[in-house]
Amino acid sequence: MHQNVDKSGLDPEEELARDWALFQSVETGTSERLSRCWQATRPVVVVGRNCRVAGDVIQEACHADDVRVLRRFSGGGAVVLAPGCLNYAVVLSLVSWPALVDVAESFRIILGRIVAALAIPGMSVAGETDLAFDGRKVSGNAQRRGRRALIHHGTLLFGFDPRLATRYLKEPARQPPYRAGRRHTAFLGNLPLSAGTIQARLESAWSAFRPEDVERRPRFGRGGPLRLDR
Repeated sequence: MHQNVDKSGLDPEEELARDWALFQSVETGTSERLSRCWQATRPVVVVGRNCRVAGDVIQEACHADDVRVLRRFSGGGAVVLAPGCLNYAVVLSLVSWPALVDVAESFRIILGRIVAALAIPGMSVAGETDLAFDGRKVSGNAQRRGRRALIHHGTLLFGFDPRLATRYLKEPARQPPYRAGRRHTAFLGNLPLSAGTIQARLESAWSAFRPEDVERRPRFGRGGPLRLDR
C-alpha cells in the first residue's frame, strides 16, 4: 500500500504529526509501506529528539524573526525548513523488509534508491546519512524505528537559501569528512529539479519498492543488530 499526502501550508507541527501517524500505521501492522511529501511556507527550525537547542540553534535570531523551534520524533541534528526545501517521509515494515533492521544498511538502501530515482548526474550518498550534489549537501536524513516499522525522513533542497541556516543554526560540532570545514553557505546546495519533479520521482520509487528488491546483507557488530535512532 502506498499513500502520498501533500498538504502544503499546514502548520509544520501538524506536518510532523502526520509523519508520526504514518509510522504508527505501519508499526501497528495496518499498512506495509506509506510515504508523503510536504513543504513549509515559512522558515522553521526543527531539532532531533536528543538535540540540545542551546547548543545547536541561534535562539536570539529565531526570537527576533519569530521563527519557531520544533522538536521531531527522530534522531539527527538541527535543520531549517523553508520554501525551497521538500520534506519527505517513507515508512516501511521491518517484517517485510528485514534488511532494514540494520541502521547502516537501511541508510544505504533507502538513500541509494533516492539517488537512482532522481537520476541526477553528480548526486551521491555522502557522509553515510546525507545526499550531495556536486560536493554540496542537498539532503539530510533521520530515522526512528519501532518493533515492526522504520520511518526514514529527510529534506531535499531545490531552491533553498543557505543563508537561513547561517542565521538560525550554529555550526555543528560533529561534521562529516566531506564537509571539509565549510560553513553552511558554502556547504549547502540545491538540486536542479523542481519540487513537483522530485516528488513525482519519489512517488514512483516507493510505489514500485518490493521486499524482493532488497537482498538482506546484515552488518552486525559484536553487540548484534543496531536498533538505534539516527
